[in-house]
Amino acid sequence: MATSNDPISDFLTRIRNAIQARHGSLRVPRSKMIHRIAEILQQEGYVEAVETEETGPRGEVIVHLRYLTGHQSAIHELKRVSRPSRRHYVGSGEIPRVKNGLGIAIVSTSRGVMTGKAAREQQVGGELLCTIW
Repeated sequence: MATSNDPISDFLTRIRNAIQARHGSLRVPRSKMIHRIAEILQQEGYVEAVETEETGPRGEVIVHLRYLTGHQSAIHELKRVSRPSRRHYVGSGEIPRVKNGLGIAIVSTSRGVMTGKAAREQQVGGELLCTIW
């Protein structure tokens, strides 16, 4: 399996592809950032469950996707905002509200990776990683 220079973008693309193929789950190489993003997706109700498996040197994160009635995915759109070539930093007052509160923004702050809502409440800014709705 080839590795990517941008593991977050690779993770989001794998989710998009799995949803399009109607897969029940997907496996991605584990990192602390990917695992935390997957946990946030689970807490917000976009995926059913997140597991870790110790295989190989790094291990894997197994994400079980959530589908609503009629085989419609709970995730409609995943968008990578900050990229390795173009970082996007925001202050606590500049964190966007995704789809007027229906979606979430994921921000990497000095206090860890969290949703945009949690970052606004704690009044911390950081790197705007992606938006999901």
